Amino acid sequence: MDSPHGAAVTAGGLGLKGPRGWAFRGVTFDAAPGSLIAIEGPSGSGRTCLLLALTGRMRPTEGEATTGGLPLPGRAGAVRRIAALGPVPGVSELDPAFTVAEHLRERALLQRRFGGSLRALLRPRRERVAAARDRIDAALEAAGLDPATLPKAERTSVRDLERLEALRLSVTLALIGRPRLLAVDDTDLKLSDAERAEAWELLRLLAADGTTVLAVCSQAPEGALTVRTGTTGATEPTDITGEPAPSATPAHDEGTADAFAETGRS
Repeated sequence: MDSPHGAAVTAGGLGLKGPRGWAFRGVTFDAAPGSLIAIEGPSGSGRTCLLLALTGRMRPTEGEATTGGLPLPGRAGAVRRIAALGPVPGVSELDPAFTVAEHLRERALLQRRFGGSLRALLRPRRERVAAARDRIDAALEAAGLDPATLPKAERTSVRDLERLEALRLSVTLALIGRPRLLAVDDTDLKLSDAERAEAWELLRLLAADGTTVLAVCSQAPEGALTVRTGTTGATEPTDITGEPAPSATPAHDEGTADAFAETGRS
């Protein structure tokens, strides 16, 4: 798949406060384009809030951040156009009643209507259909998902997919838009050791191909630039080498839903 050049991601003293306290605070790191960035920490420590803030979906309370050179939150709309969400519970979940084919067709249609150029919209229908199929096939290949291996091929319902297959489908849908940044929540949730290794290998390959990857996890893989969140919601920033920077100010435990209610979707 021909991936676009990835988006650099930076943060300096970044923090987000919700109704019951800080979701995260003191996040500082600098990631080059094509990096694999792992946001590591236990559930409830602000991991998802940080992912949504860096992709322009939540408004930080303090500090500075840029994604693809675009400052946040000022250029959040532009950031959303270059950053695609994979699976994020409550934000970009798969519909369990949809089949794989229905999800793929819907995403390709949305991409053509809202993500394409006017010239592309005016092309003959046959050309539009062929272009959409090419995008889908390229995204499937990049995500390592072969519909022919599924129980009912593309007619397989999401509810019948294994966890790793559902993850690959979510990544496929995100890649149809050819984003510069791919964000994935709960990367290692409910995966066996072997499946976890497969998931991280997929994300490494995408990063190596040029797309910056931002992934929430309970345990970061070796070689990733790791941003850690603690049990109190505090964040241990990392620099570009992945080594811990000075400790951040501790924060109150905060869930994604509470902070999301306070900030809204920007």
